[in-house]
Amino acid sequence: MNTWGVARKWKEMCEQGKSLECINELYADNVVSKEMPGMPGEKITGKQNVWNKNKEWLDNVEKIHCSSISAPLVAGNHFSSKMKFDLTFKDRGRQQMEEIAVFEVKDGKITSEQFLYTID
Repeated sequence: MNTWGVARKWKEMCEQGKSLECINELYADNVVSKEMPGMPGEKITGKQNVWNKNKEWLDNVEKIHCSSISAPLVAGNHFSSKMKFDLTFKDRGRQQMEEIAVFEVKDGKITSEQFLYTID
């Protein structure tokens, strides 16, 4: 699958609430995931560790009020998307979040992801 195909499938699966399945299907075994400096999980490597990070995050979501993912923007073997969420977390209450996600694709698999956002 080329970068466009991976980007479309990533968006589709995320919108269907299948983010953990997305990691299983589309991520490389040696994927690197980066959050903003100083944030928990600032840099995680390995598909299982990225899956665990996402599972922990999802388990902390009490309610999804609204979410949106923009159409992916593809350049070479990279794609990005803007994501917006209005969520209630079990441990910190309701939050609105907006971020840019940037992915790298090699051999039909996501090999890196980075999330860019403002920390309040």
